[in-house]
Amino acid sequence: MANFFLSLLTLSFLTSYANAQQNYSKDSALDCNANDDAGPSSAFLYTYNGQDQSCQAFLIFKSQPSFNSVPSISALTSANQEELARINNVTRLSEFPTNNEVIVPVNCFCFGQYYQANTTIQVTTTRGTYYVIANETYEGLSTCAALKHLNIHGEYDLLPGEELQVPLRCACPTTNQMIRGTKYLVTYPLSSDDNIPDIADRFKVSTKDILDANGMEENPTLYPDTTILIPLPTQPTSSQTIIHSNPNISPPSALSPRNRGSKKKHYESAGLAAACSLLVISIITAVVFLSCKKTREKVSGRGRERKQAVPEDIRVEIASYEQVLKVFKFEEVRKATENLSSESRINGSVYRGEFGGEILAVKKMSRDVTKEVNILKRINHFNLIKLEGVCENRGCFYLVLEYMENGSLREWLSCKKFEETGNWAQRIQIALDVANGLYYLHSFTEPAYVHKDIKSSNVLLNGNLRAKIANFSLARAATSAAMTKHVVGSIGYMAPEYVREGQVTPKIDVYAFGVILLELITGKDAVFTQDGREALLSTEIFSIMENKNPEVELDFFVDPALKGSCGTNFALCLAKVSVACLMKEPARRPSMEEVVSVLLKIQANVQKS
Repeated sequence: MANFFLSLLTLSFLTSYANAQQNYSKDSALDCNANDDAGPSSAFLYTYNGQDQSCQAFLIFKSQPSFNSVPSISALTSANQEELARINNVTRLSEFPTNNEVIVPVNCFCFGQYYQANTTIQVTTTRGTYYVIANETYEGLSTCAALKHLNIHGEYDLLPGEELQVPLRCACPTTNQMIRGTKYLVTYPLSSDDNIPDIADRFKVSTKDILDANGMEENPTLYPDTTILIPLPTQPTSSQTIIHSNPNISPPSALSPRNRGSKKKHYESAGLAAACSLLVISIITAVVFLSCKKTREKVSGRGRERKQAVPEDIRVEIASYEQVLKVFKFEEVRKATENLSSESRINGSVYRGEFGGEILAVKKMSRDVTKEVNILKRINHFNLIKLEGVCENRGCFYLVLEYMENGSLREWLSCKKFEETGNWAQRIQIALDVANGLYYLHSFTEPAYVHKDIKSSNVLLNGNLRAKIANFSLARAATSAAMTKHVVGSIGYMAPEYVREGQVTPKIDVYAFGVILLELITGKDAVFTQDGREALLSTEIFSIMENKNPEVELDFFVDPALKGSCGTNFALCLAKVSVACLMKEPARRPSMEEVVSVLLKIQANVQKS
């Protein structure tokens, strides 16, 4: 009997879950201190409960002075510029009147327990907090809590020039909705002059369908800067959009007493954060200076035994452990980078600097860098970026790193001139460099580390096109049962077990390396546009490799810069290695030691050809 009631309750829950696409967040989406410790929360993003893991979705964005054209809105949302122009029935360079609703097509992905479309934005003086970015810049299409969850910067530590990851609210239809004819969901940000019947009339759907899609009852209270979902049987059209007569300013009455009082909490938190920052700075400064007085600890006996087992070709160019970390004065950093000028900026918050005739890179950071510095101090390998020193000034930290003349692998692969993007020998050497760096991280450090953010933009190339892994901000020690609730990474590179369950093992780096191999073969991004829609490179190639004779289809994907004698054979060999790395079950993926061994054999064949 107890089992019968349990089954009945479960069936009831699943039925209601399938009928309602999502629950309207109400004003919880405006709460920066919301949490999802007890499970998915509508204060963050829309819950992953649809039939598909990814889908075509749409956002409505009201044009504003800084973002009032097809190029600027496309850049803000990482939308395809041609698709945005087409669906709004305008040209690629068109500008929109202020407060004109603009339809933004996005590819919506399952990311952990939520759906989201990803974009990035640089912090400026006018958009300096998560709340402003979520509710003013993105008009409620993201949330303050989701931004805090996804980014490593403190709520009050954002500095101009820093790049933030922005998750945009989107969703895919449930099975129940698809049965009833819904093919697309539009995320609509509410203004003070909106109401459900008018929105339903404009988009030619029933009021009931909108209420059901958002788990609402009749005559719901709506809050500006929050969003609802509009279920549609066809793609939205520009004829359904309007120009709002007044700017979207949230009236005080839209906020509950809890949120009206939250400003006081913000000010109190700001004071507390400032005090904590001073304490952290003092501690870090003391730790760094004390570290300078000591030489690097030698590798433990277990580490030495491991190194002795490494083949000679893998031990080549591994750096010495006996290094001292230099602490730079801010005046040295300022002078080297010409006062952190725009001319010295390489990308984002990374600058080129000349220190006593030596060119180095300076990475400006506003968060606690103790963890990253401690990891970089312990690792010394030719294929891992080298930390030359650190600096602290007024709460900002500066990592001084070796300078990589050819930028990131992603930038290099995107170069339009074929002669500049290498040949098979160079591509395989780059693959070996990355593989060797990961092999060292996973097997010859104490403790072993998982990088957690392996992607082509985090692989840098020096003047000789030798690759080094950079950006250890997400790295963590590898343990047998490491789990995390905070799934952070880049779409297209994240292993399925990490996305679903938060598992953190060296095998998630192996998976990401498999994607980098495909980028080296094809020259394409991990997420690329095919037939007007975004697609995952790993999914496309994996599908091709499942065929009996994949050579012909694979040849269409090979980077034109690599076409020539034996090109398809080398592509097929590397693709097979990639597919092994991309296996869904972590246990079926090879170790990086095995990957290095296979790549060395492929390299030998390339050199003979």
